[in-house]
Amino acid sequence: MSGPGQGELAENYAAAGFGRALELGRRPALVLVDLVEAYFNPEAEFYMGDDACLASASAVLHAARDAGVPIIHTKVSFAAGGVDGGPFFRKIKGLAQFVGDTPLGALRPEVAPLPNEIVITKQYASAFFGTTLSSTLTGLGVDTLIIVGVSTSGCIRATAVDTIQHGFVPVVVRQAVGDRNPGPHEANLFDMQAKYAEVLDEDAVKAYLAKVGSA
Repeated sequence: MSGPGQGELAENYAAAGFGRALELGRRPALVLVDLVEAYFNPEAEFYMGDDACLASASAVLHAARDAGVPIIHTKVSFAAGGVDGGPFFRKIKGLAQFVGDTPLGALRPEVAPLPNEIVITKQYASAFFGTTLSSTLTGLGVDTLIIVGVSTSGCIRATAVDTIQHGFVPVVVRQAVGDRNPGPHEANLFDMQAKYAEVLDEDAVKAYLAKVGSA
């Protein structure tokens, strides 16, 4: 038995009060979540089969640099044996490719950080969990967090949920996030827009950054 169509589903959610628009702030930052070799290398277990989100993330990154907003990159690394990864490490076999400082854990050159950009190493899905991200954003006076990276159904969703729970407005850039299958990708974009974040097109986010940069 098939479920409701996209339009019907959107109407159902809207009637229940979901999906109200959040006003974007004047002090955004950009976080690039786990744009590492493992997701874009055909030889890696985590290979997604598509790198379109990487090009979009790079475009947003350059717009953020032009606007002079804070930029944070995240990557994943575990201690030997994954002892700091707990059940999460045991649940997902592919996380073993992030033990230590490995080539598959390296940030892609298209989005390589500049010397003045923060790089956070994490062990779990959310960029906030067990890291200094929240205190860093607070110290910088940030009110809005633009989110790009991978994967939509995993680390992007977890980061978006924690963004709103930490009191920042989350903005997920539709073209600049990716997943290994369109189904989970689209479902999670829909759900984040309904409940946790603003899901905006790349052009809208670049226009927002340009406005911030000229203020």
